[in-house]
Amino acid sequence: MIPLSQLYAFYFKVLHCQFDQSVSHALTQMDLTAAQGHILGYLAHRKDAPCSRDIEQAFHLSHPTVSGLLVRLQKKDFIEFRPDPSDRRCKRIYMLPRGHACTQMIRRIIQENEAKIVAGFTPEEKELFGTLLQRSISNLGLPSCDPNPKEETT
Repeated sequence: MIPLSQLYAFYFKVLHCQFDQSVSHALTQMDLTAAQGHILGYLAHRKDAPCSRDIEQAFHLSHPTVSGLLVRLQKKDFIEFRPDPSDRRCKRIYMLPRGHACTQMIRRIIQENEAKIVAGFTPEEKELFGTLLQRSISNLGLPSCDPNPKEETT
């Protein structure tokens, strides 16, 4: 039998898969792909309306990939493009009510899943769990993660 201390990666994988499956199911019901959901999440955290170039840089995606994602989101009435008054070459991306509704639903699903993950934990255990996860990320040589993203500005 494998000791618990050698199964951490397995448990993380199971947890991630279950979490991801729940969000993916919700996205499918909203007629969104995972990539489109990420774009909407990005837009929801922006103070100012970005242009496609900002999305390309934020996600490290090519112009054709971002253009395709945005056109499909526009056709489904999640976003709209408006010209930038100071730069006619740039079209700013604005989320429409349907996009806002989806990001609120996704946020609710994420919060419900996170609550399930720590169900039965005491407040101290929840705090310790978060601290240990952050330390694990740091131990792998990754930069510190801020669980409360700040609004981005351009």
